[in-house]
Order: sequence, then C-alpha cells, then structure tokens
Amino acid sequence: MALVLEEARAKVKKWTEGHRQAVLYDDEQGTVLDVASGKGLAVRWRDLIAFEEKIHPETQGIYLVLMYEDGRQIALVDPGGIAFAPVEANTGVRQDLPRVVCLRDFQTLKQQIDHYLYAHQDERPPAECLDMVMICIAILDGARAVGFDVGEMEGELDKSLREIERRAK
Repeated sequence: MALVLEEARAKVKKWTEGHRQAVLYDDEQGTVLDVASGKGLAVRWRDLIAFEEKIHPETQGIYLVLMYEDGRQIALVDPGGIAFAPVEANTGVRQDLPRVVCLRDFQTLKQQIDHYLYAHQDERPPAECLDMVMICIAILDGARAVGFDVGEMEGELDKSLREIERRAK
C-alpha cells in the first residue's frame, strides 16, 4: 500500500506541475488548490485506496482520479480543476445535472443567475434561474462532501435565491 501511495503522490505532483492553470499541489501540506475558485482541499493520503490515470474524452488529455475508503472520489482535470460528484440529497434527482462537476461550474452558473437578476432588474427572473440554483446547490453539496469549505459560496447563492423569490412575487 505504501508503494501505491508514493506512486499516487508522484503522479499528483507531476500532473499538477503540468497543469498549474487548473490545480496547484502543496506536498508539505498535502493539499491541492482549485485555481479557478481559490479553494483548497486536503488530499487525505492515509484514506486513499486507489488512483487512476484516465484520458479525457473531449480534450484527450490525461486526468487523475483519487478514490477513498469512504467511496468519495476527486478528479484532477484540465480544464476544470478539482472535480467531484454532485450530491442530490437537497435537490432531488435532476436530469440536467452532470455526473461530474467542479467549482468552476458553480461559478459559471452563478454568473448566469446574477446576470438575469441584476442586468434585467425590471424583469421577472426566468424559470431556468431556479433550475440553475438547484444545480448550484447540488454542486456545493458535492464540494462539501469531498472536503471543500463552501460556506461563503452558499451565502452568495442564498442571496440570489432570496432575490429570485422576492421578484417572483
């Protein structure tokens, strides 16, 4: 097992050195940083049970998947950063939700929500705003499940949801 951990560490270090625009790695702290969001995550080496190198179907680039004892997985992918499964516990099953997401997806959707809310202040927000909020909730729940601190992002999303509710009346 120690050999697998050392190999995984070496692969993470090498991959992040070649993809600094997506993910940074601090070997001393055992953390990875999602560049797009500025959020850090402990790698939890002692809980790692396996890792895989895969080929991204769209970019044909290599990405890494780290698998943990408790069933959680994260992927280091470029473009994207640190990817993970969304969690639908608070949203219900969503047909429009990808199986793998990243915090950059949250940022993109949040920008679209804010555009509807603040660039079109005299209009009622379209129904798709609520769909985007639900996807954002599933992304943040997934991010929290793998160890990200998303409290600030949740607060910003809550403000947007309150504005949608206020304007929908």
